[in-house]
Amino acid sequence: MSFISGRYPRLLLGIPGILPLLAHAQSGAAVRGEVREGRGPVPGAVVRWLLPAGATGPTTTTNDAGTFVLPFPAQASHRVIVGAVGYTTDTVAVPTTSAAPYLRVSLRGGAALGEVAITGHAVAYSARSVSSMQTISARDLTKSACCNLAESFETNAAVEVSTADAVSGAKQIQLLGLDGSYSLLTIDNQPALRGLAAPYRLGYLAGPWIGSIDIIKGTGSVVNGYEGISGQVNIQLKEPDLTDQLLLNTYVNDLGKFDLNAVASQRLNKKWSNVLLLHTDHLGNRVDRNGDGFLDLPLATQFNGYDKVKYKSGTGLVAELGAGALRETRQGGQVGFREGASDSLAFRQYYGTTQRTDRYTAQARTSYTWPGRPFQSLGLLVNGTSHDFTSTYSFRQYSGPRQYSGHQTTGQATLLFQSVLGNTMHTYRTGLSFLYDDYHELLRNGDIPVLIAAAQTLQRTERVPGAFAEYTYNNTRNLTAVLGLRTDYHNLFGWQVTPRFNLKYDVRPATSLRVSAGRGFRVPNPVADNAAMLASARQFYLLPSSGYRPETAWNLGGSLTQYFQVLGRQATFVADYYDTIFQNQLVADMYTSPQFILLDNLTPGARSFARSAQAEVQAEPLKGLQVKAAYKWLDVRSTYAGQLLPKPLTPQNRAFLNLGYASAFDKWRADLTVQWYGERPLAHLPADGSNTGHQHGTGTTGLEYAPRYALLNTQLTRAFKRIEVYAGVENLTNFRQPNPIQNAATPFSDGFDAAMVWGPVYGRLTYAGLRYRIE
Repeated sequence: MSFISGRYPRLLLGIPGILPLLAHAQSGAAVRGEVREGRGPVPGAVVRWLLPAGATGPTTTTNDAGTFVLPFPAQASHRVIVGAVGYTTDTVAVPTTSAAPYLRVSLRGGAALGEVAITGHAVAYSARSVSSMQTISARDLTKSACCNLAESFETNAAVEVSTADAVSGAKQIQLLGLDGSYSLLTIDNQPALRGLAAPYRLGYLAGPWIGSIDIIKGTGSVVNGYEGISGQVNIQLKEPDLTDQLLLNTYVNDLGKFDLNAVASQRLNKKWSNVLLLHTDHLGNRVDRNGDGFLDLPLATQFNGYDKVKYKSGTGLVAELGAGALRETRQGGQVGFREGASDSLAFRQYYGTTQRTDRYTAQARTSYTWPGRPFQSLGLLVNGTSHDFTSTYSFRQYSGPRQYSGHQTTGQATLLFQSVLGNTMHTYRTGLSFLYDDYHELLRNGDIPVLIAAAQTLQRTERVPGAFAEYTYNNTRNLTAVLGLRTDYHNLFGWQVTPRFNLKYDVRPATSLRVSAGRGFRVPNPVADNAAMLASARQFYLLPSSGYRPETAWNLGGSLTQYFQVLGRQATFVADYYDTIFQNQLVADMYTSPQFILLDNLTPGARSFARSAQAEVQAEPLKGLQVKAAYKWLDVRSTYAGQLLPKPLTPQNRAFLNLGYASAFDKWRADLTVQWYGERPLAHLPADGSNTGHQHGTGTTGLEYAPRYALLNTQLTRAFKRIEVYAGVENLTNFRQPNPIQNAATPFSDGFDAAMVWGPVYGRLTYAGLRYRIE
């Protein structure tokens, strides 16, 4: 089992590659691949594991199509030997970072002693993970511009990305129909970008920095904390000892925005390595394509850097230390808005918004693995964050601008021990954790009092010590079960118990069933979680009768995974269903009163739930052609002042198609992504005197819905020896949401709202970029 997550060995913290491969062997997974030469497949090639002298393991041969399936051996190994009569035999490394490794091996004739070219193609859905996990590889991330984390999900069906409002340009994700705040976001498997960072966090991580992304649906491991309700999204940054020596990436689009990225690694010696990650982006053009007088995207500048040092003793000790800093400024609103000497006057003359963020992070990870006992290890994970931001929004000319600012200081530590009970069929992990969160927030509507009753919603300090234990049973054939329990004492809300259970059963070698159940707990941030509403005339009102309680929910679900072949090539079918049932939720009500966003806990008898069903097929029907198609159904509802209504802006139906083609040796790559969105409900907009739209108390009668629409994105990439040139078009059909800002001509009126965004604002976008790489 994994040192950190218990789900996927490649996220193992500091444990040498031998342990992930043991997990492969226990799960019954296999390495799949193909052996080819310049003219076509190589049938009859022998593929076997490289094992110590005297040891034996599985051996296989390629079929007429040159493909093979090689089961993992009982003992750890991470290399296979590939050979055929008339060709040079070579030893190939199996990527330990792949969920289900797929190797493409190119053999050369025996007279030529050249290198063997290997391209790893990882199957997106893990064959061995006990939870429902999908991996977005570094290669997948190059299928789109992927300037930041928000754009990393464009070729993935599991996660939806939407624009939060038409002024700030912030992006938000949804998993299982729930906002991103309900999924645990981790970097290198440590909780990150949470709390007050949530509104803009998808822009705080550059795409070229990312080595891979793992998406886990349902409750994950108790080791990672108690906050993940709908799932976990883990971003694995590029490793110092595994990434290219140098990667430079430039990007520019027809709005005038440009991005510059640099990834530089250095192997100082066999034990020490370092990677430096740098990013900057800038948009200085004032663009208003829809002619509503507002910038389609805010003017923005970001400087972001992160450095990670890694030490591997070679005798079981592994340590990593990372530190980063970010500064970002944004300015949005009407085209004529300018920050002047008198800020108050500037915000009264034109509608405008400004944001500034200063963020500093540090983390350390250390582990020790007992010599001769690769299944036993002790680790310590520590991280800290300082997050400062200030934001100002025009609100009323007579009262002055709306201000929202905050400071968050976070410290987290986890001590973790892992070992076995008798043998590797029975493993366990246990440990202690501590979380410190200190929040200071200020919300002011000019001279108008803010209607928030509970003072602790704007200023609080959380101290949460906890303990956890997790037991894993793996019969090495077809059954894996994980039972976890953690107990935390929250200084504000008392004891919290978090049980979680995951089970994977292989009905056949190519058919797997998964079931998960568990509880999640989080303390909401009322303003930050609903920051998009700041770009409207609504006022925040936390009902004084409700008090202030944490959010708790149960998540139940499961999936079916079927591996099969299409025209002799590997394909995957996955169907899943998850039901999230809230025991308590701080519901943001925009239905009851158009002048307010009412924030209240679930009242007795009220309900809130999210149901998600998805079916997806991934196949490679022809060499070089990859196809992904998916359909998703969502039913997300909450009780709003006695009425059970669908959550605003969440489409009930969504379809997805991605076609990717790569020529021989990846010289040319072409990708096309189609996303179709069904109707989605709209909350009635702030009162503007027309008294039209949904009237609360009538159920869904008269509820307005956004129309169905589709988005098409495409990209073409040409690769040379060290350079890749790419160009693409987003929103190929130039579809736009009509009037994304209500009452844009009278932004200081009671009817102004820029937060009811359901479609693209600026239409078609073309871009181009270049990657330069030294391996």
